[in-house]
Amino acid sequence: MSNETTGSPQDESVRLADWKPVCHDSRDGCLPYVDGMRPWETTRKWLSDSCAGRVVGCPWSGRLANDMAKRTAQKRKAVGFTAANGRTPKAFGVSHATTFGRPDLLILLGLAVMTFGIYAQVIGHQFITLDDPTYIQENPMVNRGVTLAGLAWAFTTFYVANWHPLTWIAHMIDSQLFGMNAGGHLLVNALIHVANTLLVFWFLLRTTHARWPSALVAALFALHPLHVESVAWASERKDTLSTLFGLLSLIAYVRYAEVPSSSRYAWTFITLALGLLAKPMLVTLPFVMLLLDYWPLRRFQRSEVRRQRLVLRGLVVKKIPLFALVAASAVVTAVAQSHAGAVRTFSDIPIALRLLNALVSYAKYLLLTFWPNNLAVYYPYTATGIPTGQIIGAAFLLIGITVFCLFQGKIRPYLIVGWLWFLGTLVPVIGLVQVGGQTMADRYLYIPSIGLFIALVFGLADVVKTRKLAPSLSAAIAGVVLLVLATLTNAQIHRWSDSFTLFEHTLAVTPPNPPIENSLGYALRRSGRYDEGAAHFEKALQIKPDDYLSLLSVGVTRFHQGRLSEAIEYSQAAIRLQPDAPKGHNLLGMALAKQNRNEAALDELRHAAELAPKDADIRNDLGTALVRLGRIPEAIDQLHEALRLNPNSAPAHTNLGLALLASGKPRESIPEFEAALSLRPELKAAADNLRRAQAQLSSQR
Repeated sequence: MSNETTGSPQDESVRLADWKPVCHDSRDGCLPYVDGMRPWETTRKWLSDSCAGRVVGCPWSGRLANDMAKRTAQKRKAVGFTAANGRTPKAFGVSHATTFGRPDLLILLGLAVMTFGIYAQVIGHQFITLDDPTYIQENPMVNRGVTLAGLAWAFTTFYVANWHPLTWIAHMIDSQLFGMNAGGHLLVNALIHVANTLLVFWFLLRTTHARWPSALVAALFALHPLHVESVAWASERKDTLSTLFGLLSLIAYVRYAEVPSSSRYAWTFITLALGLLAKPMLVTLPFVMLLLDYWPLRRFQRSEVRRQRLVLRGLVVKKIPLFALVAASAVVTAVAQSHAGAVRTFSDIPIALRLLNALVSYAKYLLLTFWPNNLAVYYPYTATGIPTGQIIGAAFLLIGITVFCLFQGKIRPYLIVGWLWFLGTLVPVIGLVQVGGQTMADRYLYIPSIGLFIALVFGLADVVKTRKLAPSLSAAIAGVVLLVLATLTNAQIHRWSDSFTLFEHTLAVTPPNPPIENSLGYALRRSGRYDEGAAHFEKALQIKPDDYLSLLSVGVTRFHQGRLSEAIEYSQAAIRLQPDAPKGHNLLGMALAKQNRNEAALDELRHAAELAPKDADIRNDLGTALVRLGRIPEAIDQLHEALRLNPNSAPAHTNLGLALLASGKPRESIPEFEAALSLRPELKAAADNLRRAQAQLSSQR
């Protein structure tokens, strides 16, 4: 048979009839590409080449093209959301287009309205005294808004044991737009959560072509109470922001898998990098992409073992740049956490306890997904350890689910993909590398829950088809579930309205919890309720007598109450526990200064400043002590340094104004008092001394 492209139509019809392209598309039960093209694309190219150079068009090309189009449409229609057994439940209709149709746009609109409607209440919430002051309110590089110095700082700091420059920049933008209005910061968080919900739907619709299962997964993601912590806590911007870029990276990868190109791969890489710059939890995302290669992209098959290994090897090799990117992020994160001393040692939490806690935490996350009750901002380790029954039950549960998903892998691949998504994306935060003292956290499930929802929803959709349930019944059940979740989520959002509500609820639903006792005490102290705050600090000490933070907190409270002897006693006890902790020395110095033991006070404050040279509050306290001793020039230098470190410190502006006034410079002191009042109009000391400086200036004239 001739290979030329000319000849009689009959000859070419024979060639066409005899030609059998190698089947390589998963939707035809084969691999997805031949030389980067779908099989129908390969055929089209062969036809085009065979007709090249002919004056008259191929007599069979139109008919064949129509036949191929019909066959392709039939095959796509036959592929349901399972993409494994071809079953498509009527109750969960399938959209086959890669672009949004009118029903899809209506679903997007409904998801957006529903999600924003329930989270809009965060506009009236306050900052939480746990992390929010450190991240935003009292962070001078953030609360000044967007500055060149702040941008440089974002990329170079390991502040609070993290390296997430994009998150810092996002907080700066919020501060620029909303100042210290917590509602504005939280509104942006809610809008990003809405965007993430829409991206979950888009991602699943594009990959599975299953409209209603994709919508239900997105709705569960939007309304589950476990996600409230990530949205209603301003400091957790890193959760919502990193997930936004993570989902964009997955969508970019799907586009690359459909039609490989360097530009599409670049978008996958860039969006993943941006996500890692927001939060390094995305280090597992390349593994998620490998899961997607199995289902729903189906870029390799279980049935052809030898071929599967070759394809899998190729898929892994193509992801080497992505693996290198997440490895670099993991290294930087490890350095940041070690640099700040945030990583707990094995003497603090032994490896055996970490492994057992990880096992039980996986089971608890599952339980909370199905029964989201008694959610808390902090789950502490218990003094009695982990009950043996929980360990055995968790082991059997996880092993049983894993075995079941593996056995169902061929006919229901979404089960093993969703399950491994859940298990794998939790690995960075499951506690094997322990940062902080919590056993688990609701916010850690923000991304892993997507895998659970995929396995659950697509599995139930298969049951609907098998049992031949009426579409109206399945829709009604889904509606009831979403209504229940919305009710629970609404209640959980309310608990995040302020620190008192949140911490009191946490203490009511968790075992003895020293960190939250301290947090509630701190919130009470900030509001001037010193006795109530001290009671919670002392309760924390009863639970854990050698807790540095509790000792220091009681000491600070006693200092503000004027009980200086007790303040000194608690600060000295804190110093004995952590001799190199600057706050203990600072508190001791301030208490000694109040007793007019100025030289001893100055020694402690200088030592504190040496231990924390970039702490603006300590510099301010040192400057205040120097003013007391009459060492005005040195005091002015320290206060200028405090304001360089934190230009938005009203106390430092006030104290600098006092130092300038004491040095006979009322004209220079006035701008400092005015700056203090612009930051805190209620600051009586600044207002009184401003009038005093103006009076002195008038008398000099």
